[in-house]
Amino acid sequence: MTTSDDNTVSEDRREALRYAFAVGSGAALASALVSPASAQGSPDNTLDRIRANKVLRIAVLPGELPYFNKDLATGKWSGFSIEMANDIAKLLDVQLEYTESTYGNSILDLQSNKIDLGFALNPTPQRALVVDFSATVFPHPFGAMLRKGLEAKTSEIKTWADVNKPEVRIAVDVGSANETVARRFAPNATIKSLKSRDEVMLEMSSGRVDCVVNALVLGLTAIAKNPNLGTYKILQSPSVAIPSSMAVRREPDKRWRDFLSVWVDYNRGIGQMREWFVKGLSLASVKPEDVPVELNI
Repeated sequence: MTTSDDNTVSEDRREALRYAFAVGSGAALASALVSPASAQGSPDNTLDRIRANKVLRIAVLPGELPYFNKDLATGKWSGFSIEMANDIAKLLDVQLEYTESTYGNSILDLQSNKIDLGFALNPTPQRALVVDFSATVFPHPFGAMLRKGLEAKTSEIKTWADVNKPEVRIAVDVGSANETVARRFAPNATIKSLKSRDEVMLEMSSGRVDCVVNALVLGLTAIAKNPNLGTYKILQSPSVAIPSSMAVRREPDKRWRDFLSVWVDYNRGIGQMREWFVKGLSLASVKPEDVPVELNI
């Protein structure tokens, strides 16, 4: 594909999203024609303010690959979430403004109107009480890091039943979603709960456990740092995944949330989201061929 062709595809994609946004705003437009005063957006409406101020404020999380990465020499941000933010900003013709934060503080930053958008957040029931979420960016799957030689010892491992055995030693970090998943789907295994992820990886590298149950990103990035740990597999039967979404401030006018949901569905549909995700993983030295084909993104 030539540069000219690539630019044409990019412009076509933006035009399609503009059209989808216009269609989604049709009901509001019709209402305005009937009753202009009642249909006006409130001064605190996020989408109107972003477009008026020409600034999209986002939370950025240092060191949280593949979503965020900051070049300490240049101060430039990159990663999966930054690719997403750049595309949204280009579509709206606005600039990005960064606020360094954490996963937990991103919710507080939204509530206090410090940011307009939080990335890579799990829409838990507790969070849904105070903020709104876009459509699912991708269901973040769980599986296991398998010690080298384990597959030869226990045959091909594909399902939770394959590790749900007393002779299989599993390490997890205590109190985490990883521990919850391990105890729910491999209760018969010998599970060791450790204080931190570092301790879990030490158990794995020393050969004192057979596998580590964790989410895909944690598993892939850990093995990329230390290939001797083994291999990572998404386990099936059942498929276990927690949604990863974007969060926005709770407000009566849902156009900002709805626009983002249309944007997510469109970019997932054309394969753009997976491309950005794989590019973000490469910052953590994860090779494209190491990303499981069954990842639904």
